[in-house]
Amino acid sequence: MTAPYATDPAGSRGRLHPEAVSTFRSPYQRDRDRIIHSSAFRRLKHKTQVFIEHEGDYFRTRLTHSIEVAQVARTISSALDLNQELAEAVALAHDLGHTPFGHTGEDALNALLAPYGGFDHNAQAIRIVTSLERHYAGWDGLNLTWETLEGIAKHNGPVGAPLPYALAQYGALHDLELQTHASAEAQVAALSDDIAYSHHDLHDGLRAELFSTDELAQLPVLRETFAEVDRLHPDLDKYRRRHEALRRFFGVLVEDVIGVAKSTLAEVNPRSAHDVRHAGRMVVRFSDGLWSDLKQIREFLFHRMYRAPDVVKMRVQVTQVVEDLFPLYMRDPSGLPKQWRKDVEEAEDETALARLVGDYIAGMTDRFAIQEHARLTGSDIRMRTGA
Repeated sequence: MTAPYATDPAGSRGRLHPEAVSTFRSPYQRDRDRIIHSSAFRRLKHKTQVFIEHEGDYFRTRLTHSIEVAQVARTISSALDLNQELAEAVALAHDLGHTPFGHTGEDALNALLAPYGGFDHNAQAIRIVTSLERHYAGWDGLNLTWETLEGIAKHNGPVGAPLPYALAQYGALHDLELQTHASAEAQVAALSDDIAYSHHDLHDGLRAELFSTDELAQLPVLRETFAEVDRLHPDLDKYRRRHEALRRFFGVLVEDVIGVAKSTLAEVNPRSAHDVRHAGRMVVRFSDGLWSDLKQIREFLFHRMYRAPDVVKMRVQVTQVVEDLFPLYMRDPSGLPKQWRKDVEEAEDETALARLVGDYIAGMTDRFAIQEHARLTGSDIRMRTGA
């Protein structure tokens, strides 16, 4: 870490609850380690991206995705002379707030919680690391540094009004300056997320046979990577060919972000992390040309993968799981685990109870949500799909 605009751990704004400084770990190393050891991080193992947990062992889960994002974030932050530990901590935590069943589960829970403030997975990640993880003697949450919390809250850019419920609730206690951009490290984590899923969703779609290698080879950027592989390895078998082409596609995305960031940082010339936050724009981004190409690739994925008939069918079924569970727990909150009983008893009104129920459902894994739904309703969606 040598850049003047990198986040210096010695200048950290600290933690909400003061702690003695570690003798052998930086503040952001401690944040990273606490995230990795959290219950929410372990549960990502059985939360999926697009496909549901029981549909196959090879598809990405939120856990493997988060590890891939962290790997990309370390690479990019190293190339930009940024603080790799902070970028890694934000990358590992960025998906902690996701519900079971990916964005489908989030959409369903957001609709159910609409009368009570709605649901947003970034805000939920803040709620998890500041409140719902309850293992430490002196505080609720993980007591992460201000810089890591800021990165989780606004790695995609400033957060405008109206603030998501959970973010507004925590912001009243601890100002994360949501109106500004985040650190360069948090911006790296955000772009690393885009790179990772743009790459691995193509892998997973091919494995699920939702589209063919030939179709992929006609898409922007991928045309060039497949052509290069064919030129260098003309007799490569189809599996190695597509892996090699996607590997090169991955490299194109990383190199583009690094090149554009270096150019933008040279233009803006920030002299501190504070200057990055107040630059008025993202300093880590894709080039306009590559961003245009990625939009075409994502349009292809939307129609051929995210809205494929089998995926849509499963979306309907898992939406029903969430829609059934929420009113069941609202009517009878004694169905929540024993460690939640005190919170239920202290809930002052229907909104407070609904937020607790939302926390509980959001924390479920795919498999647990399906099992609980089967137990409480007698209907198992896995039987309907032949899983």
